[in-house]
Amino acid sequence: MSVLEALRGGLIVSVQAWRGSAIDDPQIIAAMARAAQDGGAVAVRVEGVENLRAVRRRLALPIVGLVKREYRGFEAYISPSLAEVGSVIGAGAEIVAFDATGRPRPDGSLLIDVIQAIHSAGRLAMADCSTVADAAAAGAAGADILATTLCGYTAPTKNHQLPALDLVAELSRLGKFAVCEGGIHSPGGVRAALDAGADAVVVGTAITNVDWLVREFAGAAERGS
Repeated sequence: MSVLEALRGGLIVSVQAWRGSAIDDPQIIAAMARAAQDGGAVAVRVEGVENLRAVRRRLALPIVGLVKREYRGFEAYISPSLAEVGSVIGAGAEIVAFDATGRPRPDGSLLIDVIQAIHSAGRLAMADCSTVADAAAAGAAGADILATTLCGYTAPTKNHQLPALDLVAELSRLGKFAVCEGGIHSPGGVRAALDAGADAVVVGTAITNVDWLVREFAGAAERGS
């Protein structure tokens, strides 16, 4: 079975931690990723080279890898240059996620350069998009997976309602593997995304972001006092 077929119809758990959090530790990230695998996830999405290496040692599932890095003067931050793409590949991820919004990259690389680098290493390219135009361009350049990840996080999509079910429906018509990511906080949201046309769904904060979850529950307790 191919990697994409193994993902089809399933849940991808994004296992990430806020910088400085008590759970911002490769071994903790790896333990949560293993719990996601044991709980029925079909893949995990992990940021950072050390985290990727720790997760790779504990998981048999496919890994969607990325490196977040900010470059002065550039808005793209998800695997924004070929250097980050290479480090994700080197850390053992089967799928490399990258900014596919068309915003300039700090090394001057283009969509096709990023995708070719990923494919030349025998990995799959996951285009994190904000609009259907982003996705169409990424698909034409050879991306294997089109995701709604950056919808709501770019100037043209600011305040877009999440999850972006309208966008995932458009992505599903492009003939590529479509993923809904962002704003899904319940099992019902997963079902709604699949019904809208997603081939797989990513959930992160609602499952693995302990800091966010505690603040939400603690806030409810304060309001009720």
